[in-house]
Amino acid sequence: MQTITIRDDFIKLGQAIKAAGLVESGVDAKEVIQDGQVLVNGKVETQRGKKLVGGEIVSFNGNEIKIEK
Repeated sequence: MQTITIRDDFIKLGQAIKAAGLVESGVDAKEVIQDGQVLVNGKVETQRGKKLVGGEIVSFNGNEIKIEK
């Protein structure tokens, strides 16, 4: 499991999967999120702008990211 530590109050879901290297670009992030391929805490999330504040687990394509503050 990869960990992303945020400096601000939150990171958006699309930014998080891009920062983790799970997608190449913001356009790719938008597509996989809107297609329902990304889970946040075990539930499908289709909002690219979903704010992650810390403690969330993001899953995509067999990879997991933990968001920490």
